[in-house]
Amino acid sequence: MRLLHTSDWHLGRSFHRVNMLGAQAEFIGHLVDAVRAHVVDAVVVSGDVYDRAVPPLAAVELFDDALHRLADLGVPTVMISGNHDSARRLGVGAGLIDRAGIHLRTEPSAAGTPVVLSDAHGEVAFYGLPYLEPALVKDEFGVTKAGHEAVLAAAMDRVRADLAGRPPGTRSVVLAHAFVTGGQASDSERDITVGGVAAVPAGVFDGVDYVALGHLHGCQTLTERVRYSGSPLAYSFSEADHRKSMWLVDLAADGAVAAERLDCPVPRPLARIRGALEDLLADPLLDRHENAWVEATLTDAIRPADPMARIAARFPHTLSLVFDPERAPDDPAVSYARRLAGRDDQQIAEDFVAHVRGTGPDPREAAVLRDAFDAVRADNTVREVAR
Repeated sequence: MRLLHTSDWHLGRSFHRVNMLGAQAEFIGHLVDAVRAHVVDAVVVSGDVYDRAVPPLAAVELFDDALHRLADLGVPTVMISGNHDSARRLGVGAGLIDRAGIHLRTEPSAAGTPVVLSDAHGEVAFYGLPYLEPALVKDEFGVTKAGHEAVLAAAMDRVRADLAGRPPGTRSVVLAHAFVTGGQASDSERDITVGGVAAVPAGVFDGVDYVALGHLHGCQTLTERVRYSGSPLAYSFSEADHRKSMWLVDLAADGAVAAERLDCPVPRPLARIRGALEDLLADPLLDRHENAWVEATLTDAIRPADPMARIAARFPHTLSLVFDPERAPDDPAVSYARRLAGRDDQQIAEDFVAHVRGTGPDPREAAVLRDAFDAVRADNTVREVAR
């Protein structure tokens, strides 16, 4: 069976101040063409269809168009909700849409109930694990500790139990939206840390033939059977070096996996340039970036006059201007932002405690801080779901 694995469309998202809806529509057309050209048997979409719980009308219209075009091909599509989606909104009408071959899986309770498709070699069971927010689903899965690994492990227990009751030789595909250990993050993914831990081990998914992951925006191979497709478009300058693509996966009769990357259309290349303003304006090696979306980091010791206008005169598609003066590490003028770079909320809070009273928090106090951050994240998730 031949699968096309994609995820993280983020319909409705902008790139800095650029509306990306046109590029997203171009990707949908590319996806439909790829399904037809490569004679795909099933499409899997591993979450974050939309960029937010209540997407703009234009994004909803594009999604509706995508569903109609995929249904017209007669190729089944299996799709799950991600942490940016409203599972309830995305799942509205799932029963009716199912009849058209578009299988939306947004309910955690259905983790062990697959979409079963067939080819010349027998059945393939597709299990959709939507994004599982630990605080909201721990009771459903009967886990005492609300953590990502615990709820995903419980969901996978249901998958393996169902698979064990199916005819020998039944192949299996799991769609999941999670941060799996070994994956490389970018700046455009929403933080899903709980209890100080965001990642789950790939071993959680043992026992199935292919795991189609969503959430991380870079295309990645964790094992031959566990892969991220990544987002089809770049949504941050941290993705400047990404090759945006989808996985074309052939699942053999014995469950063996062969995968090939299919490139996605690039609306405009990304470039990150750094240096003193006059150097950036004069360097001939930067000619190749003059048509790119640019993030320019200026290292001048003194902020230049009219920097955006001057940099845009050479790089008219500059979207981000960052000031990072080159100074000695012990210079007291080093920016607060630089001191915080790479540090998470927990570390920043613990550093603040140490600054105020002279000593950092003890283990009990650190746990209180962690619980407070988890409660805020869970509350924000509940608010998103309720909107």
